[in-house]
Parts: sequence; C-alpha cells; structure tokens
Amino acid sequence: MAKTTRMTVAQAIVKFLDNQYVSMDGVETKFVEGFFTIFGHGIAVGLGEALDTNPGQLRVMQGRNEQGMCHVATAFAKQNNRKSIIPCASSVGPGAANMVTACATATVNNIPLLVFPADTFASRQPDPVLQQLEQSSSLATTTNDAFKPVCKYWDRITRPEQLMTALINAMRVLTDPSETGACCIALPQDVEGESYDYPDYFFEKRVHRITRPVAVEEELEDIAEIIAKAKRPLLIVGGGVKYSEAGETVEKFCEEFHIPFGESQAGKSACQTSNPYCLGGIGVTGTLASNVIAKDADVVIAVGSRLSDFTTSSKHLFRNEDVKFVTINNNRYHAYKMDAVKAIGDAKVTVEALAEKLRAKGYVSSYNGEIEAAKEAWDKEWDRLAGIEYTGDDFEPIIKARDPRTVPEFVKLTNGKITQTAALAAINKTIDKDATIITAGGSLPSCMQRMWKTDKRGGYHAEYGYSCMGYEVAATLGVKFAEPDNEVYCVVGDSSFQMLHSEIMTIMQERKKVNILVFDNCGFGCINNLEMNHGIGSIATEFRYTDGKKPTGDLIPVDYAKIGEGYGLKTYTCRTIAELVAALEDAKKQDIACLFDLKVIPKTMTDGYESWWNVGIATTSDKDSVKKACEGVMTGRNESRAY
Repeated sequence: MAKTTRMTVAQAIVKFLDNQYVSMDGVETKFVEGFFTIFGHGIAVGLGEALDTNPGQLRVMQGRNEQGMCHVATAFAKQNNRKSIIPCASSVGPGAANMVTACATATVNNIPLLVFPADTFASRQPDPVLQQLEQSSSLATTTNDAFKPVCKYWDRITRPEQLMTALINAMRVLTDPSETGACCIALPQDVEGESYDYPDYFFEKRVHRITRPVAVEEELEDIAEIIAKAKRPLLIVGGGVKYSEAGETVEKFCEEFHIPFGESQAGKSACQTSNPYCLGGIGVTGTLASNVIAKDADVVIAVGSRLSDFTTSSKHLFRNEDVKFVTINNNRYHAYKMDAVKAIGDAKVTVEALAEKLRAKGYVSSYNGEIEAAKEAWDKEWDRLAGIEYTGDDFEPIIKARDPRTVPEFVKLTNGKITQTAALAAINKTIDKDATIITAGGSLPSCMQRMWKTDKRGGYHAEYGYSCMGYEVAATLGVKFAEPDNEVYCVVGDSSFQMLHSEIMTIMQERKKVNILVFDNCGFGCINNLEMNHGIGSIATEFRYTDGKKPTGDLIPVDYAKIGEGYGLKTYTCRTIAELVAALEDAKKQDIACLFDLKVIPKTMTDGYESWWNVGIATTSDKDSVKKACEGVMTGRNESRAY
C-alpha cells in the first residue's frame, strides 16, 4: 500500500500546486508562483485555511475585483512566456461570475490561467445557499457552468478523490503550448473542507516539459515548394513566435531569404523594430508599409498567428488574385485557416527546418527596392504623426467624422493640448529602452501597433485577442511581478480606466512601482469614430450630459489625478507634450506607483492605412449617410475572401 497523508481537498490543492515545474530548452522553472484570491464565505474557511496554515513556497495575494486579479495573473503568465502562473480563487456566485470575462480573455489569447471558483454544496443540504443561482430545470446547474464555454478545461470536484485527476488534467492543458488557456476547477463549499487519505506520490515534484515538435517532413516539403515559387512573399509574425522565443530565428530567416514581415498585436516585439525587414503592425491597425506590401504579396507565411479579422483586414488585405497562404502553427485548428498549406509544429524549430529546405533550393525573393521604399514612406508618416500639434481654433484633427462641438469644447474645458499620436511618440522616446508597455482596448492599440518602436523582445504587451477593456491597469501589476527590475507602463483610455482600475489598491498593497498613463479624451473615442464613420450620429460614446435620448449637454470632465491621489499614487496632470515629458522623467525617480492624467484632444488618433474592417451595418435606414456607408461595407465584403 502506498503511504498516504490525510488532508482536506483545499490543503491538497495547495501542496500539489507548490510542486509543479516546467522545463523548456533544458531550463527548469517553478510553474506556480502563488495565489490571488478575494475571500468570501464560499472559500475563506476552506482554501483560506489551507493557505493560512501552510502555503509552502506560494505567495498569497489579495485582489480587489475577481476579473481584475485574473487579469493580473494572465499578464504575469503572458510576460513569462507561459512558463509561470498565478492561480486565482473566488467565492461562490457573483465572485465566480466576475472571473468569466477574464477566463475568456486568457483562452482567446492562449494564456494559461487556473481558477478555483467556490461552488454550491455538493450535499445540497443548505440549498439555496447564500449567492446560489438556482435553475429549476437542473439542480446540478450553478454559476460555475458559465465557465465551460470560455475555458479549455473544466471540472467540478464533488468527491475529494476526484481532485487528483482534475489537477493533473489541468496541468496537461496549462502546459501545452497548442491548447493552453483558462482551466476551471469548481469547488463545492463542503467538499473543499472534506478530508481524504491522499497518496504521497501525488505530491511529488512534477516537471512538465514544454517541447518543440517540428513539422513532419511532408508538410515541410509542401510549404517549401510553395514559398520557393514566390516572388513577393510576406511573413506574419504572430504570438506563437513570441511564446516560442523564435524572434531571432524569424529575423534570420527573413534576412536570408529577403522576406519582409508584418506583426500581429500578439506578435509585436517578438522581433526587433529596427530589423530592416520589419514593416510593423499589419491589418486593420497596421502600418502603411505592411499593408502596401501585403496587397501585392503572392505568398503569405503566417507563423504562430490566429489570423484574426484585424490581422487579415477581414480577409480583404491580400489583393493578389493568385495569393497563396502558408501557416506554421503548433495548433492544427489555427493552421487550417485561410485554406492554408500547413506545417504543424513549434515556430522556432519549424522555421529553422524550413530554412534548410529553402536554402537547398537556392531561394531568394524577387523584391527590388519595394521593402525599402515602403519603410521609407512609413518613416515619413511616423514623423508626421509624432509632430502633430494643436494650432488653435483652426486645428484640424486626423479623424474628420465628429461632433463639431467636441474639439473646441474639450480644449476650453481641460486646457489640454496634447495629440494622441504625439503623446505616444514622446512616451516612446522618453522611457527606458528596457521598459515594457501595455495596451488593450480602444484606439490606443491601433496607434500603438502602428507607432510603437522597441528592440526589447517582449517589450510590447498587448491584449487584443479579446480586446478586453479594463485589462491594462491590472496587467501592470502582473508584468511587474514578471519583471521586477524593469519599469512597466500601461497606456489606458479614460473609458477603460473607468471600467476597471480596482487593482490599483493591490498595486499599492504589494508596493510595486508601475506607471499608469490615462489618456483622457472624454469618451469611447474609437467607437465614436466607428459609428460616425458609418453614418451614425454621436450617440452613447462621448462623456456628455444627456436628455435621456441624445448626448445634448456639455462634456463631463474627470480629474483622474485626484483618483490616483486617493489611492496614494504619485500623480501628474499633463496638458502639453512638454509637461508629459517632464512628468515621465520625474516619475523615473519615484519608488511608488505613478499615474499620469493626460488631457488628449479627441479625434487625434491614427486612421486606417490601406485597410478595411467588416462590421455589421444596417441594410435598411432612413439616413442617407448610413445607406452610403452600407454600400461601402457591401463593396468590401464582395472584394474579400469568403472564408
């Protein structure tokens, strides 16, 4: 008989997680850093007892909002290239439901996130227990069933012995680069504290190997044959390049075979901006350089990309009638997209193997100055964007579709004279080269994917798979945990900041120096652009007083610096670029978290560059402006690939 130790389910969870490790390229890393939790009645006396009595080497951290603490954990895992995690635990009911959005965010981005939501009683004796969701169609249905569609693995522990296979399978998914995402193990409140004689071998150190499977020979030959015939190939750097740590490999590949590359949001900073073959972001939020080259490309090589609508411009970007698609991906599902000829494998070793094939064929692309010309044109445009200044009453912002009141009213109300593009350029030039910048929802990721320059691998941290507004502030703490010696910045719109900034208190509690740059333009700027560019009026997107139907009143100012002061942050209000630069320099001297309240003129973000985005639009309307916009959408749909 195996030796056993009697303990509760919660105690077994803590002991098991404390002994999980991963190994990649021979380097072993402790996989579980600690626990984030917000204790409620459903988990405080179960998991709470276990963490209080013997947490082992695990840190215990207190969140403020369940979604927020999960975003911290997601950012931590993302910045660690998925080699370390922070599990999150919540109480039953609303606390659990708050984690659903974060789980979806992690799963869409293929980031490992382990959550333990408390559940109703397995015995059902106290039903309905406090915060229980009752469904008369099935007493087995609880709030935690909502995790099923947003998680890669889901389980509910109704007997203590089930925990063993549940945790092992969660580790299987969390450490699998091709299938990783959120994993949910629901914990009924009574079972959480039940005891069982667990075999000691269950708690032995486990090392999960993150391997590098190379594509099979036949698939390598298939893609090499297609690329070898290409005159103007284009490579897309996806997030898989970053997590495979294949950036340098891809750069050498592109240099050897004279192939330019564009970057997805997840892939940006896997390669260095200064590389002569780097065209910057691609697609809806791409640069002019990437999108011009993409139009004529005859072969598109997508490495580690999900090929989302923003990356492909809703499958409208690639205009060459004979264009072919090649994918290198460790996930077969993603590899099949766009009717691609596929090679299933790790990005780094598969690109290296492909290089051998192309080298044997003596392949080099036929570009003759087009790459350099495209980059030169974009460099000039970048300089123009960086230099846009407010000129007074005659100032014309980049975005033309707007309420005529907005710009003059904003300037008068705030005295803010910062343009968004100039602010990003100034931040990029001022902060340390080894700093990490974070972005997520709104117009800022669009500008950032186009304008941000960094040679630090992993220095650009974007959550744009789910485009989850509210990710940014929490993510600064997760990235800081991952990079304690580097400065961490997030750029966050005022709308995203209002949605979720609760983890500022956790940042202060953990005494972490992060930098939060709030871009205040009095509204949901990018969505206001979307509606107005499609013939709709400015409705429910600007921060204006309303008559109940329309935003007829004045803009509503907010002092974000005072919010930061209330939490104890060092704060700055910036109304000019000079004030912003001075504040950034002063913040480098601080040892506490800093918040910058930037008064940014609305409509000064970047616009599309040779890109198109398919959106749902009214096909019947009384407005001529909507009818005209609808015609444009239908034209774009007709010009795009069907699948």
